[in-house]
Amino acid sequence: MTHARMLVTGGNGYVGRQLTRRLCQSGEVGVADNLRYGPWRFTPEERTQLQLFRCDIRQSEEVEGLMEDFAPDVTVHLAALHYIPECEDHPKLAVDTNVLGTLNLLLACPPGSRFVLASTGAVYRPDERPHHEEESAVGPSDIYGFSKLHAENYVRMIAAKRGLRAVIVRLFNVVGPGETNPHLLPEIMAQLKSGRRVIDLGNLSPQRDYISVEDAARGFEAAALGNAVEPGETVVVNLGTSQTYSVAEVVEKLRQVSGIDFEIRQDESRIRKVDRPVLRADNRRIGELFGWRPQQTLDEVLAQMWQNADLARWLTERYQSKVVT
Repeated sequence: MTHARMLVTGGNGYVGRQLTRRLCQSGEVGVADNLRYGPWRFTPEERTQLQLFRCDIRQSEEVEGLMEDFAPDVTVHLAALHYIPECEDHPKLAVDTNVLGTLNLLLACPPGSRFVLASTGAVYRPDERPHHEEESAVGPSDIYGFSKLHAENYVRMIAAKRGLRAVIVRLFNVVGPGETNPHLLPEIMAQLKSGRRVIDLGNLSPQRDYISVEDAARGFEAAALGNAVEPGETVVVNLGTSQTYSVAEVVEKLRQVSGIDFEIRQDESRIRKVDRPVLRADNRRIGELFGWRPQQTLDEVLAQMWQNADLARWLTERYQSKVVT
């Protein structure tokens, strides 16, 4: 199915830019972003295909004006405060952005339109088994997960009241070029590219389900354009690979990709007080409903990240003046 008008909040971000490029093939696309992580990152040619709106989703008046101006058939809501240490340090900002911002959008989007929420696997209760949308218990262990679970509840309630066709996409750990937060992989690569050969890391044992940014964008595209949702209904799908790797395993893969021999030093200040042992998706449902399957392996994504000359430029400056050999 194609839609005439599709709005992507947070569309200037990591997954958002990849998604907007894909959606431009299916209709008219608007991008809403508060530009918290820098100026618009689209090429001049891309900008001719997009309508760009600077908008703070925490401000209801701005959201109402945006929805009135663009009147989307589909809203894909990616805008969020999602870097977990930042959410833990600034819980009010996290709740204002992730909960209030979502509610503002839900109340302002056209009745009967489709609403796709970018949620997270962090809403699940910690479990060694793959998380299933209907069988696994929810029970977040951090501020980010709590805020997204509350946002999910508002999606269900407002979708039923306003006849929205809602899809909640529980996204797992995204990796690939273009990251806007200092997550594990860009952090390691930034240290290596700045010349460090002793790499400071926190927990080494947690296992995560790493999905490529391109596969994540394809998943949101499938949820935005699919037919599997009725008016007033909300469906929930996981977006992950169903495979996990520990931090130690990822480090070894990166050692092979980079060809650099480096030492790992565990830094106590980097160890999170809230860090679940395993986070893994059961991804069967998104395939059944929307026909999505992952296409890229972690090894392929690591190679792409290492070869990307612009990778983590905003991060490498942190280490250039304090190289450890």
